Amino acid sequence: MSLGKNPLEGKQHLHFIGIGGSGMFPIVQILHSQGYSITGSDNNESDIVKLVRGLGIPVHMGQRAENIEGADLIVYTSAIMDDNPELIAARASGVPLLERNDVLGYITGQYGNTVCVCGTHGKTTTTAMLTQILMDAGADPTAVIGGKLPRIGGYGRVGTSDTMVCESCEFSDHFLKLHPDVAVILNIDEDHLDYFKTLENIIRSFRTFAGMATKLLIYNGDDENTRKAVEGLEKKTVTFGFTEQNDYYPRNITPLGGTRQSFELIYKRDKIADIKLNVAGRHNVLDAAAACAAALACGVAPDQLGAPLAAFNGAGRRFELLGEVNGVTIVDDYAHHPAELRVTLEAAKKLDFKKVWAVFQPFTYSRTALLFDDFIDVLQIADRIVLSEIMGSREKNTYNIYSKDLCEKMPGSVWFNTFEEIKDYVLANAEPGDLVITLGCGDIYKAAKLMLGRQ
Repeated sequence: MSLGKNPLEGKQHLHFIGIGGSGMFPIVQILHSQGYSITGSDNNESDIVKLVRGLGIPVHMGQRAENIEGADLIVYTSAIMDDNPELIAARASGVPLLERNDVLGYITGQYGNTVCVCGTHGKTTTTAMLTQILMDAGADPTAVIGGKLPRIGGYGRVGTSDTMVCESCEFSDHFLKLHPDVAVILNIDEDHLDYFKTLENIIRSFRTFAGMATKLLIYNGDDENTRKAVEGLEKKTVTFGFTEQNDYYPRNITPLGGTRQSFELIYKRDKIADIKLNVAGRHNVLDAAAACAAALACGVAPDQLGAPLAAFNGAGRRFELLGEVNGVTIVDDYAHHPAELRVTLEAAKKLDFKKVWAVFQPFTYSRTALLFDDFIDVLQIADRIVLSEIMGSREKNTYNIYSKDLCEKMPGSVWFNTFEEIKDYVLANAEPGDLVITLGCGDIYKAAKLMLGRQ
């Protein structure tokens, strides 16, 4: 595949605005390993900023015009607002400016076997599982993951092989900038409607992405929207799902107590592996089947699948067990779309806890407004509901929507402006044997840390 002009050609000093973002860090790792001189800035100290500094990269706290001095290329993310002073200075400087996904797109084209994992739900878990399988099989992949993989202590890694695993997000069609050799589609659902407007537009973008795969298309054969997206494409394909019509599917899914479960991985009706998982829920079984299909396509042997998956304890912020306080178990999860909240809360309700608390931070005004009724429906799966105010992120509240609007439709639910108030309410009312899950893709995890006495 022709990549066109190398955007990094002739550049040496790269400056990253918002270098503490989880999507930035793997790119920084890769480019740092290639010998580029890197600087960055962020508004908040974080675990990722510590990791960046651990590479010897200077990070400025606060975003100011002088931070970009000396840079040959400036990289920013879509989360950076147009009124950001550093971005304004970058645009006025005449120095080349690239969005993070343009850089990632070029990087994916540098590898001969890039596996791009996309889908509305499950991308991070599947990408993390696949990375762990490939690492343990000796494939030494480079990886870009949307959450922290405990096995590597970070959000990505630099390998020495020609294989790259890349989580691929559909937001604003970012994944169409990538260069997949193997494309994995987990599912297609209504999301990012502020950009896509309709489900049909989402399906159309996924179809374009699927058509970009140069070697193989792996997709969920049970998902109606995914089948629509790939229909008629002249590609070599492999399917996975729960039903026997797929090439790969799980059989005899068995709970093993706690969050553990097992299943037999079937390929064309023949068992090829016994799989044990330390993560709960049918959605994780499906993610594991997809990861196995992709790993096998990369040359991993069937007998190399079981051990790494048995050792996989989840990606960061994916039903992540944080600790216990006063007999109350605290878990954190990234779920922020109604479909994700549903599978997470349903899985939680099947575990051996007295009550399940959903402590949810809605993310973006558009998603909250456009999927309002769906949020009300799924949050009530929990026994108790606590909301923070909506995290607007990149948006202005043109929808005039607030968390109190959700609470008014859910009897017994409460909302608070601060994480301190949430912490105080939950600790005063949760009882021994309860499960508290902080939910959302913003910074609601800070409330969980406060409950556990951590800052």
